[in-house]
Amino acid sequence: MPDFALGLAALGRPAYINLGRELALPAHRDVDAMRAACHAVLDAAYEAGVRRVDAARSYGRAEEFLAQWLAERGHRDVRVSSKWGYEYVADWRPDAKTHEVKEHSLARFTRQWAETEGLLGNHLELYQVHSLTDDSPLFGDLELLAALGRLRDSGVRLGFSTSGPRQADTVRRALDLEMEGRRLFEVVQSTWNVLEPSVGPTLAWAHETGAEVFVKEGMANGRLAVDPPREVRDLAAKHDVGPDAIALAAVRAQPWADVVLSGAAGVDQLCANLKAREVDLAPDELDLAEEPGEYWATRASLAWD
Repeated sequence: MPDFALGLAALGRPAYINLGRELALPAHRDVDAMRAACHAVLDAAYEAGVRRVDAARSYGRAEEFLAQWLAERGHRDVRVSSKWGYEYVADWRPDAKTHEVKEHSLARFTRQWAETEGLLGNHLELYQVHSLTDDSPLFGDLELLAALGRLRDSGVRLGFSTSGPRQADTVRRALDLEMEGRRLFEVVQSTWNVLEPSVGPTLAWAHETGAEVFVKEGMANGRLAVDPPREVRDLAAKHDVGPDAIALAAVRAQPWADVVLSGAAGVDQLCANLKAREVDLAPDELDLAEEPGEYWATRASLAWD
């Protein structure tokens, strides 16, 4: 069965695009309140047996909150991953016009790796390119690829996350990259859910070739929890769980999925998400796919809140 991991996208900054997040977070989202909320969810996840946590440089102060939690609790068995490539620029303003800016360059990688290493140090086992696309300049930047190869050779596992309707092309192109005769990236983290399953066959191929597959946005940024289709509601009633658990159980049912990410913004949400462990679905039990272009256009229209 796949592992569950806690993603910190919703817990390291005051605004994000997940629907249903606002009621799970503190009424006043200053840094101290968000730190406390993040630590509470991390405690609940650890208590529930979750041993993987996924952060990113662009998740506000998520790496900082995680580093403080690890130091205070003394846990040595938590597997930490983070990402570089986006920079958080909202300055803790929920109403900021721009929240993050993407750049896949050697300068961005060099600076952000130093920042991540300074916070997470030996806790970090996986470092990922954030939201890689098949037209990223990374593919033609030999200096950047060489720097990534050196980090891989130092013992840090490398991966990448994907988004958008062309995820399959990105996954294949990135996993074909080699440095010094071996694959550069060992891990792929892609969006897959019952509304947008188009990358599934390619993730199955990636899994078969030895890559570890993380699945993010299994609840379609909250759409499947807040406004679930009738089929999801019916299964939730049948199994006596919430629609969020059904959405994540559908991810868990995929034979190629190694890690299922929960983006819970509160302890109650996390507990509800983890009920997916109790639900066994067939891999093809829910046929709710939207046209990928329409799905990603809807996602792009979600407001940061």
